[in-house]
Amino acid sequence: MLEIYQELANIAARGERAVLATVISSQGSVPRKPGTKMIIRKDGSLVGSIGGGKLEQAVQEKALDVMKSGRPQTIHFDLTGSGAEAWMICGGRMDVFLEPILPAETLYLFGAGHLAQSTAAIAKMLGFRVVVIDPRAEYNNYNRFPGADSLVVEEYESAFSKLDLDENAYVVIYTPEHASDERCLQFAVNTAAKYIGMIGSKKKAKEIKERLRAKGVSQQRLDEIHAPIGLEINAQTPEEIAVSILAEITKFRRSSTRDS
Repeated sequence: MLEIYQELANIAARGERAVLATVISSQGSVPRKPGTKMIIRKDGSLVGSIGGGKLEQAVQEKALDVMKSGRPQTIHFDLTGSGAEAWMICGGRMDVFLEPILPAETLYLFGAGHLAQSTAAIAKMLGFRVVVIDPRAEYNNYNRFPGADSLVVEEYESAFSKLDLDENAYVVIYTPEHASDERCLQFAVNTAAKYIGMIGSKKKAKEIKERLRAKGVSQQRLDEIHAPIGLEINAQTPEEIAVSILAEITKFRRSSTRDS
């Protein structure tokens, strides 16, 4: 069992996806008892065993779906050797719970102004890993962002090549200048980031999107950009604007139409 927990820690440290399979109930003669665990890695390889054979093969296949959707699932196995759903001839029945192990969702804040401070603080309360990117060391430091998980103090363009903006990434852009906002947005739309938002007026958003379209960015990707960012709540202060931004992100995050 120690091997299972060690591997779960390793998977979390690597920021990978996996599935933890646990026998949660059994009746009669079965290959493994309740509490037995097995890990299915993203490449399909296994750590531990819950019975072997056709049973484990079925768990592997289901685990890939659970890994992709992020939704847990329970599988029932009839091991009596009779009936259309019989898997093995052990004489009993067994239920296996498949629990997705997902990497932490990361909020990337491009710009380290007052608005970023409020956004970072609230985002940590919501369970996000927070990364702040801004070349200005006098702004982008741990005195101003004590709860941040990482601070990237370098130019936005060079920072993008070092960031892993995958399907668990949320990008918020509010740099000090319109030009750098546009550059960051152009980089962001070419990543797998799950959510991309940019602050600014409707006019600014429209003009930037038109320029990106002219540079070959697909209309579908442009339609996915949240700009102007945030829900309309008549926000005025940095704290209120941060609330509106994270309210929109939470709505997106919890939408039933999106995969986790």
